[in-house]
Amino acid sequence: MKTEVILTQNIVGLGGESDQVKVAAGYARNYLFPQRLAIPVTQGNKRRLEALRQRRAEREAHEFNTMTDLAKGLSKLLCVIKVKSGDDGKMFGAVTAGMIADELKNQFDVSLEKKRIHLEHPIKVLGDHEIELHLHADVKSTLKVRIESTTPPPTPTAEAAAAEAKASVRTEKRGHRAEKPEPATAEKPRAAKGEKAAKPAKAKSE
Repeated sequence: MKTEVILTQNIVGLGGESDQVKVAAGYARNYLFPQRLAIPVTQGNKRRLEALRQRRAEREAHEFNTMTDLAKGLSKLLCVIKVKSGDDGKMFGAVTAGMIADELKNQFDVSLEKKRIHLEHPIKVLGDHEIELHLHADVKSTLKVRIESTTPPPTPTAEAAAAEAKASVRTEKRGHRAEKPEPATAEKPRAAKGEKAAKPAKAKSE
């Protein structure tokens, strides 16, 4: 059996202050009314609707301002998440919205519901990613997330190191080939300016 009530508090999935909704009679009687989350629909209670609407407007304005400020702050952050990966760089598993929410809390003390972190699918690739955040019906933002591997890079084997050393030696030899010296050419002595070369003396006939 259903009964109609007026909500006095915001209830996720049901409505906000001043909303008139139908709920199960037992749910209203055993939970909503004792917790003062709703009141029965009566002529007297209907007079309280205006006050409830005013309270709701103030709450929603406060939430909007809070989420707008949070959006500005989150857009400047870089959330680093470390994961295990194989030698080929492929991740083991995937990064989910819940993991991002946990790291935001651990690294920056920011509490954010994972449902506000919009992931089309879990992240399975190392590197930088830009994540969309749905903070409010009218407020969206982005968060930079860097996925890093905790697996150390593979160390080269002894054979690979020896081959690399040989290749380095060969390259060095090629770059330092000895140049052949050019043959020296003897220069003929030149006579000093103003002097004539002496002619050989003729033999005198006897």
